[in-house]
Amino acid sequence: MSFKNWAGNYTYRAERIHHPETVEQVQDLVRQANKVKALGSRHSFNEVADSEQDLISTERLDRILSLDTQAMTVTMEGGVRYGELGRYLEERGFALHNLASLPHISVVGACATGTHGSGNGSGNLSTQVRGIRLVQSNGEIVALSQESDPDRFSGAVVGLGALGIITEVTLAIEPTFAVEQQVFEWLPLESVEQHFEEIEASGYSVSLFTDWQTSRFNQVWVKRRVGPGGNPSLPNPFFGAVAATRGRHPIGDLSAIHCTEQMGVAGPWHERLPHFRLDFTPSSGEELQTEYFVPRERIVDALRTVASLAPQIAPLLQVTEVRTISSDELWLSPAYHRDSVAIHFTWKQDWDSVRRLLPVIEAKLAPFEARPHWGKLFTIRGGRLGELYDRMPDFRRLASEFDPTGKFRNPFLDETVFIDEK
Repeated sequence: MSFKNWAGNYTYRAERIHHPETVEQVQDLVRQANKVKALGSRHSFNEVADSEQDLISTERLDRILSLDTQAMTVTMEGGVRYGELGRYLEERGFALHNLASLPHISVVGACATGTHGSGNGSGNLSTQVRGIRLVQSNGEIVALSQESDPDRFSGAVVGLGALGIITEVTLAIEPTFAVEQQVFEWLPLESVEQHFEEIEASGYSVSLFTDWQTSRFNQVWVKRRVGPGGNPSLPNPFFGAVAATRGRHPIGDLSAIHCTEQMGVAGPWHERLPHFRLDFTPSSGEELQTEYFVPRERIVDALRTVASLAPQIAPLLQVTEVRTISSDELWLSPAYHRDSVAIHFTWKQDWDSVRRLLPVIEAKLAPFEARPHWGKLFTIRGGRLGELYDRMPDFRRLASEFDPTGKFRNPFLDETVFIDEK
């Protein structure tokens, strides 16, 4: 089998891939397997979702099962993507609190790896989860919810596929809302250092983009919820940046045709909170991605540290994005127990060079206790990851409870989560 992830940088090693259409079929496949993992929309850049033997694709488990307007939740199967879910909810007058930059990703896969959007008051996408149902290693279904079993639930949501195959997830919803986004260009790095909190407070979701080739951030994307009477105009200049006069792509020389509408034109939440439109592939996919979460109160020093590596970073980089994420209680979330800022790198697809550079970046960010995104490329392994997560021993015990034979483990998990298991 020759089967690649979305970016094309990773070829899955599994011997077989299955496409079940029912939960019962998933249960049968798990019972028969020795080594097995779930595969979602293939947006991870590493082997977190690979298996040495069998992969169970969730793409045909794509039904939205119920909308509970009393409990304000929506329940769906494990293969639903955010784009389709957003349209479903908007048609019925509801919304999610936040979305990632891509609507193409699966809900379960994003939540299982701690994927996020942006905003001072927004936790990552996993914080929307209120309940999950998964097939554990013996083929039986286990249900966990925030209400009935809060501690184990907090361990299972960002579960990296180590507990089982999630076949159903329930998310919190809220009434629909409109969002407008405005892009500003050429924000001085000095302004970021002096006014970071004010810049981030200017919108519901704010993203800073740079290529580290100058002492400026190339773009600032400010997404604002639209109030009943509309929003007052943002100042122009904006902390030294100037308003864009046309739609922009985060990578300056690419067309904005794939991006969600800008220029302050209001639209539904699901068509503005992502950076890219569901109807278009945002790029050719020929890229690599890395991301590190640092404590929010230390972001200025962390950015200065990254800037010191600009001569090494810039030749390999397409763009860096900086976003804020609120703290949460999920054991393996990169924002566990600390308000965070994510420093994201979209690299050119030159893995040999990027692989040599990542340890340099990680060493520089080590004093900030930077946590890597589980679904992207990083070289931190073993004991160091355990030091970054207080509940790592508890997670190992929980995984062993659901999967005592290691059916859902793979080399990635063995090297990151279980490497120093006693």
